[in-house]
Amino acid sequence: MFPFSDDVPSQRMPVVTVAIIVLNALAFLYINRLPDESQRLFVVEHGFIPARLSELPQGRAIELDLDALSGESHLHSPFAIHKRVRLPAAPRQILLTLVTSLFLHGGWMHLIGNMWFFWIFGDNVEDRLGHGPFLVFYLAGGVFASLCHWLSGPASGVPVIGASGAVAAILGAYAITWPLARIRCLVLLVVIVTMIELPALVVLGFWFLTQLLEASRQTQLGVDGGVAFWAHVGGFVAGMIAMPLLRGPAPPRREYVTPPPEMRL
Repeated sequence: MFPFSDDVPSQRMPVVTVAIIVLNALAFLYINRLPDESQRLFVVEHGFIPARLSELPQGRAIELDLDALSGESHLHSPFAIHKRVRLPAAPRQILLTLVTSLFLHGGWMHLIGNMWFFWIFGDNVEDRLGHGPFLVFYLAGGVFASLCHWLSGPASGVPVIGASGAVAAILGAYAITWPLARIRCLVLLVVIVTMIELPALVVLGFWFLTQLLEASRQTQLGVDGGVAFWAHVGGFVAGMIAMPLLRGPAPPRREYVTPPPEMRL
């Protein structure tokens, strides 16, 4: 089931949503133009590593055996790294990675998947909150999501990258604000592709349930790596709780007139 549009019209131009998508795309293109070793070091230095935050109160640097991060690193990031790196206990740098990690992606599918969901649901949340509050909401949701991942594995030395946690906060905000909005989804039934409309609460509730189940399974198996499912869960819950507290008055809705049959395409 793949959502591709909703029936909630936006009244304002989603400038922040577009800007965030462009920044993510530019960051991805910039990193991919670097030499391989520089790409790897960039991800390690600017991705969020839970162990660095855990060691910050003691002021201890961490040294990563980057050979252990070979193959697919966290959040589908295919960086095979072949050297050890010492990361200092620099408070400003470590805390900044909670934000910079939100703009880094490990592959085209990772980037497109996150930005597609963000485009479908982000414009309406921005419309509801206003541009400035929406930006703060997005960043704060992403930071909170990363902290939820940290709580689930504070000793992890795997760098976390991706906007998934911030996007999850947007999904939670959408679900609580427009639970009955109609979401058009593509559904693949063996070899047949069809389109159905489902309430937002069903589509996003199903997404949240899958993340929660995977997060629980990951915890039971003691898996360190793969997808940061607890970040998705934490971001979604944070969005659902925060949105009713932050949303301002809704913009006035326009009146839409259904065109006669002969004018419909």
